[in-house]
Amino acid sequence: MITALRFRWLPAFAATVLAVSASAAGVIKVGEFASLTGKEAAFGQSSHKGTLLAIEELNASGGVLGQQFELITEDNQSKQGESATIAKKLISRDKVVALLGEVASGRSLEAAPIAQNARIPMVSPSSTNPRVTEMGNYVFRVCFIDPLQGRLLAKFAQSTLKAKRVALLTSVSSPYSVGLAKFFKEPFLAHGGEIVIEQKYSENDKDFKAQLTAIKPTHPDAIFVPGYYTEAALICKQARDLGLTVPLFGGDGWEAPQLIEIGGAAVEGIYFTTHYSPESTAPAVQKFVQDFRTKFAGETPDAMAALGYDSAMVLAQAIRRAGTTEGPKVRAALATTKNYAGITGVITIDGQRNATKSAVVVTVQDGQFKFVETIAP
Repeated sequence: MITALRFRWLPAFAATVLAVSASAAGVIKVGEFASLTGKEAAFGQSSHKGTLLAIEELNASGGVLGQQFELITEDNQSKQGESATIAKKLISRDKVVALLGEVASGRSLEAAPIAQNARIPMVSPSSTNPRVTEMGNYVFRVCFIDPLQGRLLAKFAQSTLKAKRVALLTSVSSPYSVGLAKFFKEPFLAHGGEIVIEQKYSENDKDFKAQLTAIKPTHPDAIFVPGYYTEAALICKQARDLGLTVPLFGGDGWEAPQLIEIGGAAVEGIYFTTHYSPESTAPAVQKFVQDFRTKFAGETPDAMAALGYDSAMVLAQAIRRAGTTEGPKVRAALATTKNYAGITGVITIDGQRNATKSAVVVTVQDGQFKFVETIAP
């Protein structure tokens, strides 16, 4: 039972702590590094809320090993270089037993070597670039990876969109975008598809008219934009302004309310892959959705929230099975996670410390995200 709840807020949402008064046995400190402000704040805050909900539920049910969890969260402000510094602080100063983070693959790649060298397990909720877990055997994730997502997107483009000729618009400054483009292109070409043109942009770009003008005369059946929601929304708006009416589609980086807020009518009918849908009728999913709405003023949890929740729960289960918070033993328990019934699907960690799962396709209809289909691996 939670006996006391303490929050510490630092300027600009720089660090927050959800802590429970220590029992006689002490607390289990877990560090979270997240993009709570800055460009990907919608992702980071959503994932953070899911993690908070999981920690609250774990502590309310008695915690693990007779101890309560203390979640120490720091904001990397969506900036390059911050995550490594934060990981070092969490490990050396706060003495956390594990790390949760990050949403963005690039920032997980910064922290992963720190966790590996310290032999502190790290669980990413939603970094999909395969390089993340290749950084070492202490690095895990609960989401599908980009090679799988790319194959599923290629399958969706050809089977559902009936697209034979696709234009590709990639962010060259994002490991996520470059990786997902590669993993889409290979199976799409292998199954008879054609990439009619490839165009590039960089993160934080605002004007995509030159790239879209180059794409228009190639007459693609669809345009694939493996990037994040801010640029994706602007690309959709500018594509429609230029008279490009073909479907635009992307990966899980598109999922945020800001896609609709920024894109407006231009994102109606777009498609993207994601990790779960709150429209699922599974009892566990519906309970999660209701609990999340109760805690966060009616807000419906997106995939980032569900993955944040699953990452904390998978870590807690591993600590319980390990019978200790010692890094090597928790690492071994995480590596043997099998058939864990998560909110985002049944999670089994494979030999490369990745989770292989189905993907969900979502569209925008009447200003709302709507479930389209589930694509199996």
